[in-house]
Amino acid sequence: MTIPQQATFDSSVLASAAYDGPQSMLQLAFRSGSLYRYFDVDCNVWEALLAAESKGTFFHHAIRGRFRFARLK
Repeated sequence: MTIPQQATFDSSVLASAAYDGPQSMLQLAFRSGSLYRYFDVDCNVWEALLAAESKGTFFHHAIRGRFRFARLK
């Protein structure tokens, strides 16, 4: 079992994220309370998200609409 990498954010859009490298899966928790899982996400995207000055802007430009996803309950 792989332990995903996790981060919390001081962002108006994203609350936290977790990345499972072997599964290439990114899970994002939004400030709105929504939780999404994105599939086939390369580790470069995870690293860029962590380094982004604005997590919300990065999400809108580099993740949203670019990966298959599932909304979690």
